[in-house]
Amino acid sequence: MQNQFKSAWWLPGPHFQTLWAALLRPKIKLSIRSERLELADGDFLDLAWVGNTGPRVLILHGLNGSIDSPYARGILQAINNRGWRGVFMHFRGCSGEPNRLAQSYHSGETGDLQTVITELIHREPNSPLFAIGYSLGGNVLLKWLGEIGESGIENPLKAAVAVSIPFELAKTAEHLKTGFSRLYQWHLLRELSAYHHRKFKDLPKPSAINNVDVTKLKTFWEFDNAITAPLHGFKSADDYYEKSSSRQYLAKIKTPTLILHARNDPFTTLNALPEVHEVSSYVSLELSEHGGHVGFISGKYPWKPIYWLEDRIMDYLESYSCADKS
Repeated sequence: MQNQFKSAWWLPGPHFQTLWAALLRPKIKLSIRSERLELADGDFLDLAWVGNTGPRVLILHGLNGSIDSPYARGILQAINNRGWRGVFMHFRGCSGEPNRLAQSYHSGETGDLQTVITELIHREPNSPLFAIGYSLGGNVLLKWLGEIGESGIENPLKAAVAVSIPFELAKTAEHLKTGFSRLYQWHLLRELSAYHHRKFKDLPKPSAINNVDVTKLKTFWEFDNAITAPLHGFKSADDYYEKSSSRQYLAKIKTPTLILHARNDPFTTLNALPEVHEVSSYVSLELSEHGGHVGFISGKYPWKPIYWLEDRIMDYLESYSCADKS
């Protein structure tokens, strides 16, 4: 289904959209309340809250993302402006402090998401709860939605939105080795390598990765094969990609879900996009010709950009909210 997004004429192509959104958007000031959630395995998750009343929206970030990611602050501001509450979930190790265990997070790890949702429902069982996932976080969210749908357990989420999804991880990893997209791979791998060094400065390395020099890992496949897969119980990068990709879970989703994706997303290829018959009747798959990766910027003038994503997301979630905003 084609959505109504119209790309700004002054941001042509996928890369201008992607880079403007990530690098040139002014930082939004928010009143944030921080919370640390202790986990049963001895690790922790850091949450960041915005707003005081209204329905709650759980937000999942992309690879190396945090509360300081421009899209995170943008959607939290939009949530707050509508009189709702936003809770931003940092994946393990992404809040600025390394997590305590060797394992952290990856594109298919849904256990921590389940833990946070269970906790939020336990605290306020009658308050509406929604979720939004961006990029890697969107893949995690869609996979979890499919797992819940397949299990037959009633989903506590009223609705969900996923943005700029790497539907097939193997194809994304391969695509990021080509053309200008190599810049994104280089940047993200540099951040992953730096984090790896900080984390294991004091924490003993597991034997499976003890002899790995992360500075020599030049592609996502190499990093995932040497680090992500052995740390998280996969046989290889290929095994990790096969089991963690969200495309295979879309038909199992039984929760109202909006997927927003641009055909020119520089992180994925067109043949990774699901066909209409692959998604369940609960899923609205909205594809635009333009928008880049978590971009979707419109507006007539560069000095007055319109961040279309936030309004589209909130309009969709509000259509599924209760009249009684407890």
